[in-house]
Amino acid sequence: MIICMDTLIQPRILKGFRDFLPEAEITRTALIEKLTETFRSFGFVPIDTPVLEYSEILLRKSNGETEKQVFRFEDNGGRDVALRFDLTVPFARFTAEHKDELYFPFKRYHIAKVWRGEKPQAGRYREFIQCDFDSVGSDSAASDFDILFLMKAALSNIGVDDITIRLSHRGIFNRFLTRIGMTEKGEDILRTVDKIAKIGKDEVQAQLTEITGSTEKASDILCYTAGADSFTETLALMEHMAGGPAADSERLREIQSMMEAAGIAETFVLDPSITRGLDYYTGIVYETFLNELPSIGSVCSGGRYDNLAGLYMKDKISGVGSSIGLDRLIAGLEQLGKTNTRKSYLDAEIFCTDAALSAAYQKAAAQLRTHGIACEVFPDAKKIGQQYAYAEKKGVPFAILMNQSDAKNGTMSVKSMATRQQFDNLTAEQAAAIIRDSK
Repeated sequence: MIICMDTLIQPRILKGFRDFLPEAEITRTALIEKLTETFRSFGFVPIDTPVLEYSEILLRKSNGETEKQVFRFEDNGGRDVALRFDLTVPFARFTAEHKDELYFPFKRYHIAKVWRGEKPQAGRYREFIQCDFDSVGSDSAASDFDILFLMKAALSNIGVDDITIRLSHRGIFNRFLTRIGMTEKGEDILRTVDKIAKIGKDEVQAQLTEITGSTEKASDILCYTAGADSFTETLALMEHMAGGPAADSERLREIQSMMEAAGIAETFVLDPSITRGLDYYTGIVYETFLNELPSIGSVCSGGRYDNLAGLYMKDKISGVGSSIGLDRLIAGLEQLGKTNTRKSYLDAEIFCTDAALSAAYQKAAAQLRTHGIACEVFPDAKKIGQQYAYAEKKGVPFAILMNQSDAKNGTMSVKSMATRQQFDNLTAEQAAAIIRDSK
């Protein structure tokens, strides 16, 4: 059949989207599997929601910038629909719709793709994975701490131990704003304070002066957000500038005592400059930084909110949650050389040197898998050099070789692809032991 070149379609993808080759996808999948394992160990359960929602569900409480980023269109049925741009809004709808089927507190995790039509740039894409975990239905220090402890444990389980989790409390900050008469400017102040790490203290001071109309108030805000040397001293300063002790500052003391009891207090820093610009946070807020690469920004952040599903139901449901920026985290780990790259999941490649032994090769593969060895049989009796090249390209660490005598006796040879060291006349159990011992 002759194909005219003019009829061929050029293979390409949309700007801001990516293909993932096996090596990259194996890295990402391995992280997701370890995160999932940790979420489950803390009692969290998975959910999923449709990638498409009615536009009014996703955009009912959004600003103009969000609407510009949403992939929105009319489907074949004439419905106004949009691709989800995060996992929080769908979770709010999910909670309202299924409240009678759920139990509270309800602890869920959701790892899935989201889409944003923002301008693509380095490290920012229009399609990416979010990794969210929330506990809703309890406004307690225990629930707050549960999320913080899970953040620490999840990152530790993927080999990320050198981190600092910075936290604060929006309630104390709101009391401070009331005390200086700036409540009505709260959202503008929050967004400005949230930029300290990006634009620096001097620029934030200038912007705060413009917002408040007072150099003194701008200085007070910066004094509050500067904190002190320790968790205890910083909390005392925050309390003092907010007008004294209250339930919000007592909440932080409870969380601090839990951190110390669990032996993880050294990971956490009370940092009043952490405010999280989004206005739906009402309690603790937090961000996580890689100590070896702080410039990459927060890799895990979130906080407590008073009314998750308020747009969709009358009952108020308080919750607390966090989100791991998986793509940003992977980028950081790659920069630090901390990703274990693999090209396949195979432990061994069974070489096909004689087509007449095909059944024996398959028998050997079945036996090795029984002993926990991931393996495959090369399908064609090609030259041995071609099979070696294939195994090396896939990153397979061991080759399994068999001749007619092996097929008759039920034995095999194991050869290291790295050292070329070979072990002969092995049973499947012995071969599996050699391969396992090398891991």
